[in-house]
Amino acid sequence: MEDIVSHMNDPRVAEHMPLLVSKWTLDDAEQFVAAKEEYWQRDTLGHWAILSDEAYVGWGGFQKEGEEWDFGLVLKPDNFGLGMRITRKAIAFARADPRIDFVTFLLPPSRKNLGALARAGATFIKEIEYNGEVFRKYLLETL
Repeated sequence: MEDIVSHMNDPRVAEHMPLLVSKWTLDDAEQFVAAKEEYWQRDTLGHWAILSDEAYVGWGGFQKEGEEWDFGLVLKPDNFGLGMRITRKAIAFARADPRIDFVTFLLPPSRKNLGALARAGATFIKEIEYNGEVFRKYLLETL
């Protein structure tokens, strides 16, 4: 849990997470993990702790939002370069899951380098407001 607290308190992470408005505590991390485990119970799919060479590098995965499966990925700053490699593996997972016809991505306006997402086949849908913040919504067909 300490890894998650440290990760979520890194200002370079907060720069791309407009909903992250306060410093995380151990209690916040425990509540976060419990909430993500509830999604696994409800949907039999959710977020994972992501490891590279057995070291924690971030978290991410799929979360059902209404009828849509949204993919999110939050890496530690030293591991930002792993993002597309992890995303490609996640998309391959989604393509193999018959429940997932498409994946959505909600990206904050601070994310400027979106070429890799476009090359993966994601298309911009619209800007949406989520919990009072604006995000850009993208969609990637998985069929």
